[in-house]
Amino acid sequence: MQHKAILLAHYLPQFHPIAENDQWWGKGFTEWTNTVKAKPLFRGHLQPNLPSDLGFYDLRIPEVREQQAELAKKHGITGFAYWHYWFGNGQRILERPFNEVLQSGRPDFPFCLAWANESWTGVWHGLKDQILMEQTYPGEADHILHFNHILPALKDKRYIKIDNKPLFIIYLPQFLPETTKFTKLWNDLAIQNGFDGMYFIAIFTMDWDHKSEGFDEKSVHPLHQYMAMFESDPRRKRKNDLTNIAFRRLKTTYCYSDLVKHYNFSWLGKYDFVPTILPNWDNTPRSGKKGYVVHGSTPALFREHFRSIVQFVINQKNNKNNIILLKSWNEWAEGNYLEPDVRWGLGYLESIRDTLISLHLDSTYSPVSK
Repeated sequence: MQHKAILLAHYLPQFHPIAENDQWWGKGFTEWTNTVKAKPLFRGHLQPNLPSDLGFYDLRIPEVREQQAELAKKHGITGFAYWHYWFGNGQRILERPFNEVLQSGRPDFPFCLAWANESWTGVWHGLKDQILMEQTYPGEADHILHFNHILPALKDKRYIKIDNKPLFIIYLPQFLPETTKFTKLWNDLAIQNGFDGMYFIAIFTMDWDHKSEGFDEKSVHPLHQYMAMFESDPRRKRKNDLTNIAFRRLKTTYCYSDLVKHYNFSWLGKYDFVPTILPNWDNTPRSGKKGYVVHGSTPALFREHFRSIVQFVINQKNNKNNIILLKSWNEWAEGNYLEPDVRWGLGYLESIRDTLISLHLDSTYSPVSK
């Protein structure tokens, strides 16, 4: 292999019933509940999107998690970035699947954690601004408690480390009080526990000076990034097509081919950020007419887009570790997934595998002891 790359797919643990969701949305609610009830909202709107090979799985079943990891590994994904929830004072949610992955040692597939540090609200589900679970930051003692809680995961041989630094993603760094103190504290705690610090990736804005606040890398929310690139491109022309027709019915609708056509590679170098690649998006199953639709995505379009981004990343100097984030592995109610579905089968995963093979890229992770 000529190059190494790290491809991390965001992984949602929402596919099993929990007491909180039973209370908020009804007994037995999971992400599948919204997925299967989705309906087309305009002519040509492809809904519902339904799974094929893995079916309507339950993440409490170990065999499901093994099958997911096998699919991901076979098609060139380095590891999963499990969404991790810590609301302060030790309050967790949706922790069971990852806890079982950690405790069982299975699947034998690399991973890291991504802290989804935002409050859960019911605004997209008809509950207006009701806060279901509030994200809080009680202070340094809670940050230490949080670190110690995930320390067994950081020490796991499967945990992805960069230069002996556990990789940890933070979704909303701007909400962290005294961010620099937090990153310094966790770096110190990591060193005390035999690491060379933490390797922090933040998801924020492209022009944010992430290094001044203790982050090693930054990425951006892919939907917002793609829309911003499209809207700011003076070469684009609005077409009187499905996009504009749907725009009058929904909050925002874009054509996938337009978004990837106007993807601005100069931003990757200019703003020095790790790209997060979007294979598809349609969160109307969750949000109805308030949702965002990126219509017209196909494995062929994604393959072309993925290849161009990978080529750019491995040839530029800023992203020295060739890290690429994939959003997402299984956000089905966002219409944002790589898992096989009834429409395209393994198409999106095959696009990744075939691209890596054609570019002679190695995406496997091997922990290095220091």
